Amino acid sequence: MKKALILFSLSLGWASSSFVANASVVGDPAAGESMTVVCSACHGPDGNGAAPFPKLAGQGEKYLLKQLKNIQDDVRKVASMAGLLNGMSEQDLADIAAYYSVQQSTGGQTNPKLLELGAKIYRSGVADRNVAACIACHSPTGQGNAPAGFPALAGQHAQYIADQLRAYRKGYEDPEGRTNDGEAKIMRTNASGLSDNDIEAVSSYIAGLK
Repeated sequence: MKKALILFSLSLGWASSSFVANASVVGDPAAGESMTVVCSACHGPDGNGAAPFPKLAGQGEKYLLKQLKNIQDDVRKVASMAGLLNGMSEQDLADIAAYYSVQQSTGGQTNPKLLELGAKIYRSGVADRNVAACIACHSPTGQGNAPAGFPALAGQHAQYIADQLRAYRKGYEDPEGRTNDGEAKIMRTNASGLSDNDIEAVSSYIAGLK
């Protein structure tokens, strides 16, 4: 019961930190495609670029728009995207998010040696270190919850997932880390309880989800 309450409260905290888009702005995938030429250099023409850059294909539109806005506003610092979103309107960003959200994501693979530990962390968390189960927000299959703004993780590059978990872990106490998970610090709190080995294992497990 206690564990269930923890997971529920984490979900609420994460949801409350989600980006609230202008309701009058509706993304147009066709319009977005024409603005992704520069993006394709790192993310691929269909959003399935190679690591260390994230796959964007099939990602929830709400989550993508939040990240684009956070990067544009320098809330989330991504050196490789510095200046690329300057001058873009919220409609432009919504169109780009809409385009990638309807693309088909390619799958990934799990390292068999890391499967058991990765599955345990993803499904059950690490109770003695206050790490919640990833399924609470990202679903058992890693599809996330698009309407709530929880990102899909299935098939994402293991290297990218690991990099972000380490960035969140750093951001728990250092503002130079990743901090755009809201005031509740849901990802920072969970990542702070993960060792390097834990991060490698759960990232590998996520890469193999379908």
